[in-house]
Amino acid sequence: MNHEPPPPEGTGAAPVVVHRATGTRGRRVTIRTQTAGLARSDADLIEFLRRAGLPEAWDLLDDPHWVEWQGGRPHEYGAG
Repeated sequence: MNHEPPPPEGTGAAPVVVHRATGTRGRRVTIRTQTAGLARSDADLIEFLRRAGLPEAWDLLDDPHWVEWQGGRPHEYGAG
């Protein structure tokens, strides 16, 4: 049984944007244009999505309909 939510509807843009890494070792995350916080790991990103009502979001991280990774490779959050 698939518990993944249906793809978002609307403008065609992904509702979750993981922005370019910052100098503070992290990436700003916006959900439907609202800032969710600074993610330093996939676990942080999942927590932001859980708070936004997507409790089973692990499978969505690599789905371009849901998450747009800007200015860097997916799952990388800055220099260590």
